[in-house]
Amino acid sequence: MSPSTDQVLGGLLRGSTPFLFFTGKGGVGKTSTAAATAIGMADAGHSVLVVSTDPASNLDEVLQTRAGRDPRPVPGVAGLHVMNIDPGEAAAQYREKVLGPYRDSLPTSAVEQIEEQLSGACTVEIAAFNEFVALLTDPAIRERFDHVVFDTAPTGHTLRLLSLPSAWSDFLATNPGGASCIGPLAELGAQQQRYGEAMGALADAGQTTLALVTRPEQGALAEAGRASTELRDLGIDNQRLIVNGVFSAMREEDPLAMAWQQRGQEALEHMPESLAEITVIESVPLLPALPVGVSGLRAMLDPTPVAETAASASTPLQAGLDTDLHGLVDEVAASGRGLVMTMGKGGVGKTTIAAAVATELARRGHPVTLTTTDPAAHVDSVVGETSGDLKVTRIDPAAVTAAHTESVLAEAGAHLDEQGRDLLVEDLRSPCTEEIAVFHAFARTVAAASDRFVVVDTAPTGHTLLLLDASRSYQQQLSQQTGQAPPPEAVALLDRLTDPDYTRILLVSLPEATPVHEAAALQGDLARAGIKPFAWVINQSLAAASPSDPLLLARAASERRYLTEVATEHADRTAVLPWRPVVPAGAEQLALLAGGN
Repeated sequence: MSPSTDQVLGGLLRGSTPFLFFTGKGGVGKTSTAAATAIGMADAGHSVLVVSTDPASNLDEVLQTRAGRDPRPVPGVAGLHVMNIDPGEAAAQYREKVLGPYRDSLPTSAVEQIEEQLSGACTVEIAAFNEFVALLTDPAIRERFDHVVFDTAPTGHTLRLLSLPSAWSDFLATNPGGASCIGPLAELGAQQQRYGEAMGALADAGQTTLALVTRPEQGALAEAGRASTELRDLGIDNQRLIVNGVFSAMREEDPLAMAWQQRGQEALEHMPESLAEITVIESVPLLPALPVGVSGLRAMLDPTPVAETAASASTPLQAGLDTDLHGLVDEVAASGRGLVMTMGKGGVGKTTIAAAVATELARRGHPVTLTTTDPAAHVDSVVGETSGDLKVTRIDPAAVTAAHTESVLAEAGAHLDEQGRDLLVEDLRSPCTEEIAVFHAFARTVAAASDRFVVVDTAPTGHTLLLLDASRSYQQQLSQQTGQAPPPEAVALLDRLTDPDYTRILLVSLPEATPVHEAAALQGDLARAGIKPFAWVINQSLAAASPSDPLLLARAASERRYLTEVATEHADRTAVLPWRPVVPAGAEQLALLAGGN
């Protein structure tokens, strides 16, 4: 059967190409949207393979089917198969392929350092991309399936890096056995032809459709806009926009529901120009709960309106979830000084939580420096007017990374030809480079404030902290790029980061599958560096907000499984903050969020 004109995602289903890539920031609904699209195409009589290489993927959970590295049929959907490639496993295999030849010839300490260098996001991404490439260029896959649906697309940085195959030969000649942020270059050079074929398929509008999944929220739309521009610059123009979770209030007397609806409308009215240029825009309504199983995903394509029923009484949150932000600030304030870092994926509210903690500490009379490394964080507008005890600063990632890049190019790029420098410049655009550069500024900020509280919004990742957790490792990483010794403040900071009496990390998440699972993975990275988070902060919880709108009540009920998971599996202490009709910005609203009097 063909998709109806009024079917959700009907435009995408009717215009489908052999390859479909779904991309977007964590938690926007990529997996459920990709799975529903795959079911819709299979129901229309096509043979379809849906694949995930997302480390936080819940494809097994959404399809209720055990997926593995080989295509497996999905019960109840004729013609649909599923694969779930673990990028962590792929990265481990990639690292072993790289390191295997050197294990007997290099000291153990050197092998361990290289292994850690290859544990970052860049290596995971390139390993995942190799899996994409295998599927894009395998003739047997094309013969077997009409469509391959990818849950999570490669980023613009990876695609730019791999779109320079002409530069590999000269660069390899001048850097024999060299390494980039994504591994030894010889391994990448061996893939030149396949990468070229994959890039050709991605840029061919007759073969590939790229679906940008977002939510009607300012942050998610901004990130989708940036991704759209990056991909369009690479020639990937066949884009579709999917706005997931569009909400229409059922009860005008519920101020929370009306505020939710208004925020969504305002975000869509001011979406980035790059998204407004996309010709096919799909709207997916907010559902009562995550669509799970084949029947739930089919219902996503043809949702049934939520019945207007009397609002049921909200049940109390379980034990272990009743700590508020005020209680966490009490514990932090008792030390009199120290470092507080908010960590978590984009869009979960790290800036707001950092601002609330900083303003509450300052309100109590403590000297506080609040700083951010997030270029998209409008920390000044969140804080509003500041008192004499609160100082707001900003680490500009673009500025510090540009300075770091200039230094590297002056050293490592001095003897490269034009193509080799182009490749090095693109390699230096990676998140790894920015993390190292920002860390320098981060270390200086903390070292300059040993007699006050320093609250850092958007801290370095666990991988970066582990790379830097010994001065010899840090010096090796730095000397590979600049030949410079580590700044003394950075070396001194490393002991502080692992001191629970000095450093307190707040892991910020939303009560949803992807943000919780990604925060748990981040906690694992921190544990490898000997760092244990002080607390989890679950932000924007409907279960803690007591809505009366029937749809929001249903959403609140669906949060409880993730709240329970955090309390029982991940956190020793947890603060659950309710979704608020008024955006927490300015001293008054931040004081209410922090529980101040």
